[in-house]
Amino acid sequence: MKKLFAGILISGALFSLYGCQATQTKTAAAAPELNNDDLYEVVHEGRYYVFDDFDVYQEFLTVGETSYRKVFIGGGPHGETLVHGLRGKDKKKLSGIAGVEMFKGTLQAADDFYGEIRAEDGRLYVFDSLEDMKAMRQVGEAPYRYTVIGAGPQQQTVVYVLNSSNKKKQPTALMAKFKAHNKI
Repeated sequence: MKKLFAGILISGALFSLYGCQATQTKTAAAAPELNNDDLYEVVHEGRYYVFDDFDVYQEFLTVGETSYRKVFIGGGPHGETLVHGLRGKDKKKLSGIAGVEMFKGTLQAADDFYGEIRAEDGRLYVFDSLEDMKAMRQVGEAPYRYTVIGAGPQQQTVVYVLNSSNKKKQPTALMAKFKAHNKI
């Protein structure tokens, strides 16, 4: 009987030891994915769409809808319905979605940030700063800009949004990023 009881205690201790070790390994390996290097916004039919993934954004531009979304009635910059287009792996998340967090201002953008806003008037606004994007979203216009007519994927006018620190320079790095993102 003593041998049986000792065997049970040792088995339980080993299970507990290995169980804790496996849990710690999983926790350490699962670093959160930030996905904060790009953001795409589209003003379309009275709604404001936000995407943190280029492929989901492109799918929306092709189809006019997103497979997965989070919708906030009245959550847009001017009270319109706000629709966050989601990747398949984000569809069940309740929080921690990069596009939602960056739009709210609770997640900082990466240093090499890239953003686009497709306005209802057909213009395509391009950003290398989330702060400039937020300001444009609120005001509706960019005070400093470099505009190229017909340079977009569907011959849209492309407006490279600048700020007071870079307003006197042609945004060649941002232009190159735009061409690379849109395969132009």
